Amino acid sequence: MSIHTLDDLLAEGVSGRGVLVRSDLNVPLDDGKITDPGRITASVPTLKALLDAGAKVVVTAHLGRPKNGPDPRLSLAPVAAALGERLGQHVQLAGDVVGTDALARAEGLTDGDILLLENIRFDARETSKDDGERLALARQLAELVSPGGAFVSDGFGVVHRKQASVYDVATLLPHYAGKLVGAEVRVLQQLTSSTERPYAVVLGGSKVSDKLGVIEQLATKADSIVIGGGMCFTFLAAQGLSVGKSLLETEMIDTCRRLLDTYHDVLRLPVDIVVAQEFAADSPPEIVAADAIPEDRMGLDIGPGSVKRFAALLANAKTIFWNGPMGVFEFPAFATGTKGVAEAVAAATGKGAFSVVGGGDSAAAVRALGIPEGDFSHISTGGGASLEYLEGKTLPGIEVLGEPQPDGGNA
Repeated sequence: MSIHTLDDLLAEGVSGRGVLVRSDLNVPLDDGKITDPGRITASVPTLKALLDAGAKVVVTAHLGRPKNGPDPRLSLAPVAAALGERLGQHVQLAGDVVGTDALARAEGLTDGDILLLENIRFDARETSKDDGERLALARQLAELVSPGGAFVSDGFGVVHRKQASVYDVATLLPHYAGKLVGAEVRVLQQLTSSTERPYAVVLGGSKVSDKLGVIEQLATKADSIVIGGGMCFTFLAAQGLSVGKSLLETEMIDTCRRLLDTYHDVLRLPVDIVVAQEFAADSPPEIVAADAIPEDRMGLDIGPGSVKRFAALLANAKTIFWNGPMGVFEFPAFATGTKGVAEAVAAATGKGAFSVVGGGDSAAAVRALGIPEGDFSHISTGGGASLEYLEGKTLPGIEVLGEPQPDGGNA
């Protein structure tokens, strides 16, 4: 599949042209303050290249999952301010998505100006299952950069969604992959096609159900799959062990038993667990064997023995994919497992391994724990999109970029 890139667009020339960019600016907020600006930082190279080339840039992005229309708590206002700081120029924020304010501001842009539309999910058509509703919103988005406009897809975290600002707008405008999307696809292609062995996969997070597809897909390709995080307790229960008050997906126990039977030579589980009486930062931690979790305790991290075991596996790996923390890394007392595994991945990378940190909480954990991002080969911005790609699923937002260009584009 041939995809036009940002370099192709820049070669055509963008000075004086309107360019609609779908970025992923879905950053975590705490009381209106951004706690991890990673996705904003990752969006800058594409935007800067367009602005420096004289484009009139209109950015669309989402924040959270607003339920019933506009929600002031999910406004992109703090994002506009943070993005402006990184770009070194003022970023206008429209008061609506595709309404009168957005249209007026878009029409008033001069070469090298940038406008951020308000949270695209404030408009219910963005995520509608009705093709006609999504297309109607996409037409209004395209109008903001018409005539002669183009679309740049740079929000990798949403390319697995068939949404108006991700998919439908690409059917209306000449479309291109931004720097971020291009880099993500190249990395994932390397993970699925030319992986150097041994290939180690580290999976954490809370739910087995979220990772089932990728476990089944990679179990035949990887030499080892390390299981940590809340999802490990369903696997331990599948072995007939008590997990106390730990997170448990009872409906997945039989599935985990089947996976353990089928891939027993690949799947690796923790040998010890850090437990506590309750889910709280100040709950005293205790280390217990994985087969001796007390009934009145819950597991909140993998133990030091598990870290040592997993680190030994990772030390020899030539290719590593990591998605999901090993414990509740937000609580310092239960961050040791995640930090230990992250340091093991970084050490393997330093010895020449190709390592990919698969977005979401894993990327946030790396930054929160103070491990330099340069210690890994690639840190993805899209956890769900990465997993679906590795599962072999079609990503609508990528597939549409390989479609012939609409009238006015380069077919």
